[in-house]
Amino acid sequence: MKLATLETSAGLTVAAVIGDKFVDLCAVDSSLPRCLKGILALSDGLAKAAAAAKAGDQAGKFVTGRLRAPIQKPDKVICIGLNYRDHAKESGMEPPPEPVVFSKFSSAVVGPEDVVRLPKVATQVDYEAELVVIIGKRGKNIPRSTAMSHVAGYMNGNDVSARDWQINKPGKQWLLGKTPDTFAPTGPYLVTADDVSNPGALAIALRLNGETMQNSSTKELIFGVDELVAYVSQIVTLEPGDLIFTGTPPGVGMARKPPVFLKPGDVTEVEVAGLGVLRNSIQAE
Repeated sequence: MKLATLETSAGLTVAAVIGDKFVDLCAVDSSLPRCLKGILALSDGLAKAAAAAKAGDQAGKFVTGRLRAPIQKPDKVICIGLNYRDHAKESGMEPPPEPVVFSKFSSAVVGPEDVVRLPKVATQVDYEAELVVIIGKRGKNIPRSTAMSHVAGYMNGNDVSARDWQINKPGKQWLLGKTPDTFAPTGPYLVTADDVSNPGALAIALRLNGETMQNSSTKELIFGVDELVAYVSQIVTLEPGDLIFTGTPPGVGMARKPPVFLKPGDVTEVEVAGLGVLRNSIQAE
């Protein structure tokens, strides 16, 4: 099932994507929250959403609107660094023995067709195509053997990064380099876990102005989805709607010779197989 957050004339609503149409789940079942995070927080939220999608499709309860970030204002945006074998090789670094974890603020999250704004104080802004995991069930100290039961679904993400802040500032400002406003595009859909047979075998690519810059597969992940969920949950309680950006493959701008950094007028497209295309334009702040 593909789920989307739509901005309509009546406000935000959650829709199921069926073909080229959107079924307004909240118009079918008024007990459903009008946000995906709220639906995921219900013990039977996805089951109720699936039932509403079927009934709404049959009844013609369709809606139009603008696609927004599927998860609005996530409580946590957890990110994993250096998690592709081919990216580690590109970076001239050994694969890490444990996941490298950092975070972004929820204010960085934007949706498809939203603008990514380049801060005035950053001149080396890079792209990073990523598979994003959406948590669907609360958990702490989650065993790897049951970790996948805590995953609601997946979506495209772009871990936009100001390299001059992340790497070149005193002490390396990882947080500030990663979390400027608009630096976490996501979407266009949340594809539920039951529709992604193997998250560890998905083609992943990023195009910049139509040119393919990153082209790999999640087969290259050093730490799989189950490992990441288990590892992070040792320290923090994972909640419905939390996001985990799982890392990026090779082809990032800073590794190119000469480097390629984002500039006003650029357009990025992230595509993970089966998850749609996440398209964003780049503008100066």
